[in-house]
Amino acid sequence: MTLANITLAVFNFIFLFISGDTGKKDTLLSVEPGLIIWTIIIFLILLFILKKYAWKPLLNSLNNREQGIKDTIDRAEKLREESEKLLEENKKRLAEADTQSRKIISEGKEFAEKLKSELVAKTNEETLRMIQKAKQEIEREKLSAIEELKDEIGNLAVQAASKIIDENLDEAKQKKIIDSFIKQIPKN
Repeated sequence: MTLANITLAVFNFIFLFISGDTGKKDTLLSVEPGLIIWTIIIFLILLFILKKYAWKPLLNSLNNREQGIKDTIDRAEKLREESEKLLEENKKRLAEADTQSRKIISEGKEFAEKLKSELVAKTNEETLRMIQKAKQEIEREKLSAIEELKDEIGNLAVQAASKIIDENLDEAKQKKIIDSFIKQIPKN
């Protein structure tokens, strides 16, 4: 309903009461046209003042609040997407580390088989010595591969933990934890 429609409805209501009985009755419900007209005029002035000074700030406040909520939802969605990307990236890195470790183990086994087939033709003493050397090399490669895998998994775990703890620890606490962790790693 517009302001013009409300005004017309009020004036129609006034004219209905004015055209009624003109005899004076002092009752609580008696209609006094002068009082009604002044009440309507004051109501319209108040309505105009409210529309001019209060309605726009209320609408602006509501619009600002709505925009703030939309922005917060958008930021939360972006953070969720970023966390999913980081999780996928960590899974890919772990899969790559697993593939590399299997490749190194496979290469070590191939190397051992090659040495074994070449050494069969030599004398028993030389064969025993070469097999022992190949086993040591395989063990060293295996330990190296395991150490690399441990380092890569440790790095990934530290990265994941740092992403989780970023919101809970300040930079000084993080540095202290990382330094203590580095000191605990055995040096080879």
